[in-house]
Amino acid sequence: MNCIIIDDDKLSRKILEEYISKTPGIGLAGSFSNAPDAIRFLKKKSDIEVVFLDIEMPEMSGIDFLKSVVDPPQVIMTSSKGKYALDAFDFDVADFLLKPFTYNRFSKAIEKVMNRIQRHSLNLANKKNELFIKKNSTLVKLRYDEILYIEALENYVVFNTFNDKYTVHSTMKALTTKLPPMFIRVHRSFIINLNAINEIDDNVILIRTNEGDITIPIGKAYRENLLNTLQKF
Repeated sequence: MNCIIIDDDKLSRKILEEYISKTPGIGLAGSFSNAPDAIRFLKKKSDIEVVFLDIEMPEMSGIDFLKSVVDPPQVIMTSSKGKYALDAFDFDVADFLLKPFTYNRFSKAIEKVMNRIQRHSLNLANKKNELFIKKNSTLVKLRYDEILYIEALENYVVFNTFNDKYTVHSTMKALTTKLPPMFIRVHRSFIINLNAINEIDDNVILIRTNEGDITIPIGKAYRENLLNTLQKF
């Protein structure tokens, strides 16, 4: 996850640079003392996902920056004045950091950004052939054809692939409206990739992998829809 810093205060930039350097999953692509230079940089770089943006700057304020940038990356706003918090959230920023802030508070802001990027990725699921999944403090890109099945665990779901598992804070109900048609719910606790099915034996789905067979139960309420979908698939 690439980020940039925009802050006219040298010490503030240095602190953020130190925090970023010791945080897995995030890399610093640029550090700017003014917003116009950052805007020129963003026009050339399309892979910036996070902007740490100070509000009070002499040449162009953080608010003016947000007004001038079309479809900006995720923004974490920073300021030494708490009165700007409400103004910041009018622009749907990911978080507001009141200076001085600790590394722990910084880490919570990064967590919020990762969650937002992940949700945004799921919302675009039907338009792309991939999505981003958060693993620990890193966002991992998954292709749909890598996903075998998804299992519900209370308030979380687990994406099971050929090589790994990824736990995401979401619900089965939310996923069923966002995943492409190749994914279908077959049980209260399971969504399966239709391309991953090897056999259906009575009320059980069989998936064969290099590490062995995986069996997924078919819920009574989902069986008819599954069979009808397979006939059309």
